[in-house]
Amino acid sequence: MTAALLRSLHVPGTPLVLPNAWDAGTARLVVEAGFPVVATTSAAVAESLGHADHHGAPAAEMFAAAARIVRAVDVPVTVDAESGYGLPPAEFAERLVATGAVGCNLEDTDHASGGLTPVADQADYLAALRAAEPDLVINARVDVFVGAADQEAVLDEAVERARAYLAAGADCVYPILVRSAAVLKSLVDAVDAPVNATLLPGMTIAELASAGVARISLGPGLWRLTQATLRERLANLT
Repeated sequence: MTAALLRSLHVPGTPLVLPNAWDAGTARLVVEAGFPVVATTSAAVAESLGHADHHGAPAAEMFAAAARIVRAVDVPVTVDAESGYGLPPAEFAERLVATGAVGCNLEDTDHASGGLTPVADQADYLAALRAAEPDLVINARVDVFVGAADQEAVLDEAVERARAYLAAGADCVYPILVRSAAVLKSLVDAVDAPVNATLLPGMTIAELASAGVARISLGPGLWRLTQATLRERLANLT
């Protein structure tokens, strides 16, 4: 399936909804439910393979999991690739495309330091990735809201990063974990480009659509729900 189809589904106000999958079985369930794209969640993929999120899983295992998902479905697949696993842009692009995926998330958290990658460095990485793979649908994560007690206070930095990533060639920006619809709408208005939002507890798809987002992710939400259900069921068996 083509990157062009995935890219065309990013429509502000009529967002692409992505109930993130973590293996071939869950990917097939997403397609059976009528969703036109499968997106992975790095946390669930890594944990289901016995590793921690945030580069805890070997890149080879994560790419292999992505390839199994691509083979299992007949819709475009976009891969949550964390920060790129420390790979140079050209190598990352080559290995990602080899899985059959047509898109990816790339976050601007530096997992080695625990801080954010400098905006210029992240923009350079995205530009090199775009040069290496012109058709790839790049969703550039903006992580400034993660752990921010006052999300209004970091809005300007989020806009700066989002604009830099779009100028570098990203198709969409993902200010992950924005809790306020008002803050989200301010960012959407400021960047005038496709924006991805996280569907958090207490939020609705309609609310996020009205803020103008073009893409909505559930992240590891379904994985956590599955874990909770299994824990409860297992506890009741003892």
